[in-house]
Amino acid sequence: MKRMLAFLLAAALMLTAFTGCGANEAPAPQQTTPATVAVTEAPVIETNEEVTPKYVFLFIGDGMSYPQIQSTADYLGALQDEDYFLAQPSLDDNQGAILDGPEYLNFMNFEAVGTAVTYDSNSFAPDSASTATSISTGYKTYSGTINMDETGSVSYETITEKVHDQLGMKVGVISSVNLNHATPAAFYAHQASRSSYYDIGLELIDSGFEYFAGGGLLKPDGHDAENPSENLYDLATQAGYKVTMTQEEAQAVTAADGKVILIDEHLADGSAMAYELDRTEDMWALADYVEKGIEVLDNENGFFMMCEGGKIDWACHANDAASTIHDTMALADAVQVAIDFAQEHPEETLILVTGDHETGGLTIGFAGTDYDTYLTLLESQKISFAKFDSDYVSAYKENKTSFADVLKDVEALFGLKTQGEEDDKLVLTAYEQSQLKTAYEKSVNGTETGEDAQKEYVMYGTYEPLTVTITHILNNKSGVSFTSYSHTGLPVAVLAKGAGSESFDGYYDNTEIYNKLAALLNVQ
Repeated sequence: MKRMLAFLLAAALMLTAFTGCGANEAPAPQQTTPATVAVTEAPVIETNEEVTPKYVFLFIGDGMSYPQIQSTADYLGALQDEDYFLAQPSLDDNQGAILDGPEYLNFMNFEAVGTAVTYDSNSFAPDSASTATSISTGYKTYSGTINMDETGSVSYETITEKVHDQLGMKVGVISSVNLNHATPAAFYAHQASRSSYYDIGLELIDSGFEYFAGGGLLKPDGHDAENPSENLYDLATQAGYKVTMTQEEAQAVTAADGKVILIDEHLADGSAMAYELDRTEDMWALADYVEKGIEVLDNENGFFMMCEGGKIDWACHANDAASTIHDTMALADAVQVAIDFAQEHPEETLILVTGDHETGGLTIGFAGTDYDTYLTLLESQKISFAKFDSDYVSAYKENKTSFADVLKDVEALFGLKTQGEEDDKLVLTAYEQSQLKTAYEKSVNGTETGEDAQKEYVMYGTYEPLTVTITHILNNKSGVSFTSYSHTGLPVAVLAKGAGSESFDGYYDNTEIYNKLAALLNVQ
């Protein structure tokens, strides 16, 4: 009964929030200086006196729901299965080898399994700012808003601020995208707009948290290029942070350095870390930053570490299944570092793996392959969509490269070819070649497709027509597909291991992730 009343109340509030807003238009709360806003009282939480984790790892796969996890497991299983292609008989004769099945990711075997609903105050397909706010504070808010209410006048205290101030735990925030991007920002900032990157950066510095690592800061010199503000990295140094920009410097960092900000040396698209598909062995992975974070944060009061696999989301926005899978694998590698740490502290460590929302409407199955999947075809992709754009498509435009020469690169980098054996599933059909030619003309020569704006958006979204067409074709040949270039309303997995993990079993709202953490940690 209480759950039903809570649901009806939430529904009423949502209807109120929609008043006066277009179907696709989120209200824009008035920007408020964090120092002047009121702070609400936290939700009433039942404390837990039996289990209080000393070490908490919260891994958030941005855009990661069940499809991202399962497609990665299925892909890895297909690679390990020597008879994979033989294990796909026709439904008529039911002959062929037996499929071995997926190769479970490490966190898929955690003892506690929950599911979190992700809607926010104005959408069933929410954004990272509002969903991360729910996880970090226990409150719903509008898409685009970070740790503030729908009016932009009330600030919410985060779980990380509470454990830092009340328990003396050290705090680390890691992200493969920008450190002042929405998800990491939701653990230290309070802004009506997620786009207030400079102000968010100021709050990062003011947080006093001991460890930040990953992608570079957006707008480090402010939002007005003609009248720049004082550089965020300089301000961080003045505030006592050790800021590193190279792996050599990062490697030398220890707990004795106090507060540190480690910026990845090999920043790629959007000043973020490179996609895992593009990362070379000499480049630090997300797992390396988790390992260094443990070294910096470990102390007698314990620590709370949030690590975001942000490029899962970026890859899904672009409908790049191969990059999505590899970055999900990179997140699992980072989780393994925490698992190894937990083996040394089994009674004191809690590990959570979840997502903020799903991105892209990824699914395993495609109309063109019926009941079959050919996931190993994704191994043919050697480069992310972003690197193909920057390293190849830009050159095609400048040099007006011929379609024939472009197809040579497509074969080398994605495996797609115009000729081959009859049963070669990477051979392009006449229809697929026509799709590629139209996309090539649009990207390289600026030729109009002849389609209306709606159909063209469905074809390309806001991405490079040539590149997204290549990934669409390879995805579909593999037996996977996307429904959107945006977020969806799918629930996300909540997988937990260690001290207090049983609290996370069940099906619940994403705000409950905060409530369960707060109860376990006994914060007010």
